[in-house]
Amino acid sequence: QVQLVESGGGLVQPGGSLRLSCLASGFNMDYYAIGWFRQAPGGEREAVACSSSSDGPDVYADSVKERFTISRDTLNSKVYLHMNRMKPEDTAVYYCATDLVPDLGTRCKGAAQWGPLGNFWGQGTQVTVSS
Repeated sequence: QVQLVESGGGLVQPGGSLRLSCLASGFNMDYYAIGWFRQAPGGEREAVACSSSSDGPDVYADSVKERFTISRDTLNSKVYLHMNRMKPEDTAVYYCATDLVPDLGTRCKGAAQWGPLGNFWGQGTQVTVSS
């Protein structure tokens, strides 16, 4: 019954901001790394940001560093992705995911390799950056 539900996507102008939410249920998110990914039409899935459950640092793709911020609301079982100074290149379907491997602070280092096997994904939320 693991479930991840993304919300908050929509249309935003270049330079604008948007906040995505990921609601987690069926597992204790405090013990696991949770990441945000995106996939543009015809493109490959890209790891955007990852939040560690333990001592490991948050991990960001170079393309979004200093613009995106991942955060957790443990009480409400949510993970957020704050997106600022958005660019047309940020247009994609955004997914949150977890690998359900107990995280001792290292799982985010391999987030770029997360795939359908052994991982849990939400259905995604569309983000479009356009004027």
